Amino acid sequence: MKLRQIAHSRTGDKGNISNISVIAYDPKHYPLLVEQVTSARVKAHFAGVVRGEVVRYELPNIAALNFVMDQALGGGVTRSLALDAHGKSLSSALLDLDLDLEPTSDDK
Repeated sequence: MKLRQIAHSRTGDKGNISNISVIAYDPKHYPLLVEQVTSARVKAHFAGVVRGEVVRYELPNIAALNFVMDQALGGGVTRSLALDAHGKSLSSALLDLDLDLEPTSDDK
C-alpha cells in the first residue's frame, strides 16, 4: 500500500531546509505511520535529493509526523535554479512511499 492511501502531506521551506508533514486521514493509522515512516526511510527515499540530516517529530495529538530535512533544496530557494526551488513536490514524492500493509476497504 502507498502512504497516500492513509495520509496527506504538506511542505514548507526555509533556506536549504525542507519541512514535510505527514498527516493520517484517520487517527487509527497514526501508529502505522510512527512504525514505518522513519527518518531513515525518508532519507533513503530521498537519496540524491536530501544531502543532510532528516529529523522526525511526532505529533500524536493531531496524528501527524513532521520531517525537517537539511540540505534538501539544492542550496536554498534564492540560490538554486532548480525548477521546484521551494520543494513543494517533495510531499507528493513522499506519499509514494510503500508501506507494509495491505489496504482494507476502509483504507481505499
